[in-house]
Amino acid sequence: MTPTWLLEMEARIDRALPEDGMTRLVKIGPGILERAGEIFRELFPGKAALIVADVNTFPAAGERVRSALSRAGCPAEEPFVYPQKDLHAETPQVEALRERLASSRAVAFCVGSGTLNDLTKLASHQVGRPYMVAATAASVDGFTAYGASITDRGFKQTFYCPAPLALLADLEVVASAPEGMNPAGYADLLAKIPAGADWILADALEVEPIHPKAWELVQGRLREWLSDPEGVARGDLEALGNLMEGLVFSGLAMQAARSSRAASGAEHLFSHLWDNQGHTYRGKAPSHGFKVGVGTLATSASFERLLAMDPAGLETDPAALARRRPTREEVEDRVRRAFPHSPLTEQVLEQSLAKFAEPEVLASRLERLKTLWPDLTAKISAQVLPPSEIRKMLKSATAPSSPEDIGISRERLHESYALAGMIRSRYTILDLLSEADWWEACVDDLFRPNGFFAGGETRGGSLR
Repeated sequence: MTPTWLLEMEARIDRALPEDGMTRLVKIGPGILERAGEIFRELFPGKAALIVADVNTFPAAGERVRSALSRAGCPAEEPFVYPQKDLHAETPQVEALRERLASSRAVAFCVGSGTLNDLTKLASHQVGRPYMVAATAASVDGFTAYGASITDRGFKQTFYCPAPLALLADLEVVASAPEGMNPAGYADLLAKIPAGADWILADALEVEPIHPKAWELVQGRLREWLSDPEGVARGDLEALGNLMEGLVFSGLAMQAARSSRAASGAEHLFSHLWDNQGHTYRGKAPSHGFKVGVGTLATSASFERLLAMDPAGLETDPAALARRRPTREEVEDRVRRAFPHSPLTEQVLEQSLAKFAEPEVLASRLERLKTLWPDLTAKISAQVLPPSEIRKMLKSATAPSSPEDIGISRERLHESYALAGMIRSRYTILDLLSEADWWEACVDDLFRPNGFFAGGETRGGSLR
């Protein structure tokens, strides 16, 4: 007998799938891979399947998918299995899969999690075909997202391409995922709390309006999806089902908005920064979710400080701001000093200058901030959680709960605040703190004695 929680979840997902959306079917539950063949046949009648996996996911679930396809009478080509044990979503891997797909008319059936899904998503788009995916872990929010996060020439960026036509998540497979993968997904979902606060800021300051449908998809049940971190850690099927539902809804929100804004704020910029710096710990790159979790801790600490600020003394005279604030030329100089002799320099410069505010625009923005402050802080206060609570939730899910857990020193975390704010044009708390001259109170003070990140040597954010 199907448990009530699973029936209710299925009903919510069915209601959330838009008639005109890219993803037409999502099935989550134990044993769902047994139906993989019949589902593929219904979605792609007469088409051959190309299982896309790696050396880890093919034995974990790829063989089961191949058997299910055979039972359903679906033709299947020889699987495309990446040989790398530690696969990364990079352009050469996309090109290899694209070439294989271009040599036939097969439809890709991805068996994996974030990296494999992104590679399959972009390669399928490049040959003009839909695809489907069987998740092997609840590790990321990108399964049903519009876009793929790929490293191209050393720079992590989002390539916009359609989401899968269908997603299957067998909770028995998910529960047996390698250590750390489901906690990484939990950390990625937890990031939606400060990401929502960033969107509230951007909306209030008339930088980027909130998309109501996308907001509700992510934020509507977020607290329920995050309510059992211990269950995620021990592999409880209901807790993993809730986590997977939250990740799916985050992807559907990105489909609806055609943007990652619904699920990504300043906390993701820390992760992207460390990706682009080639950060590794104990010989390998920490997972996306783990880096985002530390970014969530960092931004939550700044939001806590932001709520204690008083905007009454903010300078709003354009002429005074022109004298005090950096010019476009000075912003360019800071970027070039921050990313010297780097292939990333020009991309970062383009992103930073895209959100540069001229004195008149900045004056109007800060005046609006002063006017809206009581209502704005009430909304942010209702949205965010204290960093101490964020740390507790991460630890309960067995996700990293301090920067050192992923090999980031306090000094480097401190420097990363300023650098992270440079690499994307998305407006976040990092931009507001700089524009309002609140950096010292809301960032630097976190690293001083009695600050949230007290301990370790710091430098004071000289690149801001």
